[in-house]
Amino acid sequence: MATKIPSSFIDAVLARTDIVELVGGRVPLRKAGRDYKACCPFHEERTPSFTVSADKQFYHCFGCGAHGSAIGFLMAYERLGFVEAVTELAHRAGLEMPQDGRPAAPAGPDLRPVLTAAAQYYQDALRQPVAEQARNYLKGRGITGAVAKAYQLGYAPPGWNGLLSALAKDFEPAVLERAGLIIARDGATGFYDRFRDRVMFPISDARGRVIGFGGRVLDQGEPKYMNSPETALFHKGRELYGLPQALAAIDKAGQVVVVEGYMDVLALSQFGVAHVVATLGTATTREHLDRLFRYAPEIVFCFDGDRAGRAAAWRALEQALTVLRDGRQASFLFLPEGEDPDTLVRAEGAAGFQARLQTATELPEFFFESLCARVDISRMDGRARLVELAKPLLSKLAKGALYELMIGRLAELSALKVPQAAVLAPARAEEAASRPEPPAPVRGGSLVRQAVALLLQYPALIQEVEELPPPGRPGTDVLTTLVALLRATPGLTTGAIVERFADSPHQATLARLAAWEYPSLLPDHEGVMRDIMKTLNEQARAAQAKARHKFLINKGNLTPEEQAEMVAYLRRRTTEPQ
Repeated sequence: MATKIPSSFIDAVLARTDIVELVGGRVPLRKAGRDYKACCPFHEERTPSFTVSADKQFYHCFGCGAHGSAIGFLMAYERLGFVEAVTELAHRAGLEMPQDGRPAAPAGPDLRPVLTAAAQYYQDALRQPVAEQARNYLKGRGITGAVAKAYQLGYAPPGWNGLLSALAKDFEPAVLERAGLIIARDGATGFYDRFRDRVMFPISDARGRVIGFGGRVLDQGEPKYMNSPETALFHKGRELYGLPQALAAIDKAGQVVVVEGYMDVLALSQFGVAHVVATLGTATTREHLDRLFRYAPEIVFCFDGDRAGRAAAWRALEQALTVLRDGRQASFLFLPEGEDPDTLVRAEGAAGFQARLQTATELPEFFFESLCARVDISRMDGRARLVELAKPLLSKLAKGALYELMIGRLAELSALKVPQAAVLAPARAEEAASRPEPPAPVRGGSLVRQAVALLLQYPALIQEVEELPPPGRPGTDVLTTLVALLRATPGLTTGAIVERFADSPHQATLARLAAWEYPSLLPDHEGVMRDIMKTLNEQARAAQAKARHKFLINKGNLTPEEQAEMVAYLRRRTTEPQ
């Protein structure tokens, strides 16, 4: 490959990357059989033709032909170079990039065991005499023991090395540091605990595995709340507090409520409003929304009704526009001044809070209300200004019923009498004109091509390949190379295989074969693969015998040069193309 990054490192990066999660964080995917589908992010379409395969770790658009591995997707979607895309995925996977062609640094240790041990240490500490102030704080906030247990609340004792000393016998300091639990001392040797004298809120992934922590100070110190730093497992802009505890309730309600604080989640859950999660002290991101829309078709953002709350709501709206499509809804619940979900649910109860949720402001209403407040729609130039403000925002919306309705509402408010499509069409037309023509589809179905396609899509079929046909037939060089790769590097996915051919003239053909539908419809892949290889070798032997017979018949009529050429031909065991 053109880059100095070793192939083994690229394989490791792809092995640790889930392309469904990567693409799903940027494109709204919907389960369709074994794969996931969406409208292609690389060309305009109404009917989804973009597929992402978890088995193959490969994406392909049957409309425009876009295809590739997780690396290729990042390059196309984020407009990154190859090295930049590998670097980004390596960071997400907790791998260190190789430098100057040297072998890649070994993968970091699995951080989950140490984080689990830390969570247990904090929970145990909450029951100790030293944690009396922390327990009183939680009781004063109305948190019951059942809720504390469900959310694994804990306490980080005061002192500089309580956690470090407790876990030292099982974990090296370097592992604790990687997990964000301890900090190296400036200008001196040794470490100290990151979290001290704080109520601890473990942050877990969707499967309930601890990936980080939030800590709330008990005195007047700063910062009031502190989160774990970014690690191989913890990315603040992607995670949500309380997600694993809320999943069952979200599924039942068909709705998820997004709040801003840990205590808001605990209080609402305690009062029976359990379909609630919180961002981790950061603005709502597109990745947050993509994750949540996989669990429910409706998101209700809960913000303070003051100026800061409405500003935060607008930022959330801008992100929501990029992921909204027909069937998805977003609303905004603005609370009375001085109230937050914690205080409100304790004052009004679950029924009162649920009633407020029913009155939440729908996104389109909030959108136009906010924009109209910035212009004077009684003036012609004010209405023109409204269109200009709305235009770049509405262009983020996927085409569909919601898009058409929003454009229609904009036309009503601005008294625009031109066709609705004229509002946004020019920008979309320019974007479409810049896209390349889709590549020609794969046609035909020679046995060699079928064998290559099956091995690409089902690499485990390498076990069915015992004897390779001799060279000479079109495509056998690719088949031979592919078989050698799979035998030398077992466990590669389709995406990783295609990535290995990135600088090969065969890459485009292999990428199309990786998404070729014909082999994927075969019911018995193992049997078909055995039959193909058997037929290829039988044809090769038959062709060889035919050539030998022809040679013997014509031997007396051949010149010495022709005889030598025929002998060399037979020794190479060439075959005749179909």
